[in-house]
Amino acid sequence: MSAPIPGPPQDWSEDALLGGRLRLRQPAQGYRVAIDPVLLAAAVPAIPTDNVLDIGCGVGAAALCLAARVPECRITGIEAQRELVRLAVENIALNSFETRVRAMGGDILRPPPRLEPGSFTQVMANPPYLEEGAGTPSPHAGKAQAQIEGVANLAYWVRFALSMTRPRGGITFIHRADRLDALLAQLTGRTGAITVLPLWPTFGTPAKRVIVHARKDIASPTRLLPGLVLHGVDGHYTKPAEAILRHGERLDLQL
Repeated sequence: MSAPIPGPPQDWSEDALLGGRLRLRQPAQGYRVAIDPVLLAAAVPAIPTDNVLDIGCGVGAAALCLAARVPECRITGIEAQRELVRLAVENIALNSFETRVRAMGGDILRPPPRLEPGSFTQVMANPPYLEEGAGTPSPHAGKAQAQIEGVANLAYWVRFALSMTRPRGGITFIHRADRLDALLAQLTGRTGAITVLPLWPTFGTPAKRVIVHARKDIASPTRLLPGLVLHGVDGHYTKPAEAILRHGERLDLQL
C-alpha cells in the first residue's frame, strides 16, 4: 500500500468538486477554483483513447473533472506556477488518477521538452481573462498571474494550443464573452468547425463567459449554439447546469 498523503498546511484548503466525487487542494488565499474549469472540462469532446493537454492547469481542476468523466483518456497538465504544480500532483494522487493524469511545470513560452508538438487529440485552456493594463492587478501575485495576461497574451495561447494539437484535433477555450472577437480572430483561418456556446448567468442577462471549440485543419462553418443558463430565478443552478457541475455530465457542443 502507498503511504497516506499528508493533509494540507494552513495556507491551503481541501475542497470538493462534482458533488464530492473529487477532492481538490488549493490555496486558501488568492486564486480559487470556481465553476469555469468544470464547465471547460465538460465541453471537451474527448473519448477514452484521447490524449489531452490542459494548458495552464493550475491545481488540476479541469484535468481531474475530465478524467472522472471520460474513462481511460490520458491528460497532461502544464502550469507555470510551481506551487500550483505541486498541488496538482497531490490532487492527482488524492483522486487515484496517477496512471492517467500528470502535471508538469513550464509555460507556453518555455514549454517542457517532454511536450511533443502535434501529439494531442484535444487541447483545453482557461487562460487569463484580462489584457495587461485592462484591470487592477490583485495584490496576491498568484491570483494576478491567473487573471491578467503577461507576455504570453491570448494570441500566444491559441498559437501554442494549435501547435500541440494533431491535424483535425480539437481545441477548447473558456473565456470572457467581451473578448470573443479577439479569440475568434486568432482562430479564423487556422481552424474550422468553430462552435461558440454562451454561458448566461441567469435568464435574460448578457453572457459573461463563452466556451469556444474549434478543430485544426478543418474547413467548416462557424456555429453559435443556444447556450447554457447557469442560474434560475431562485438563484439556484438550473437542472442542466446542475447535471454538469454536480454530476459530471457532458456539455454537448454538437447540438
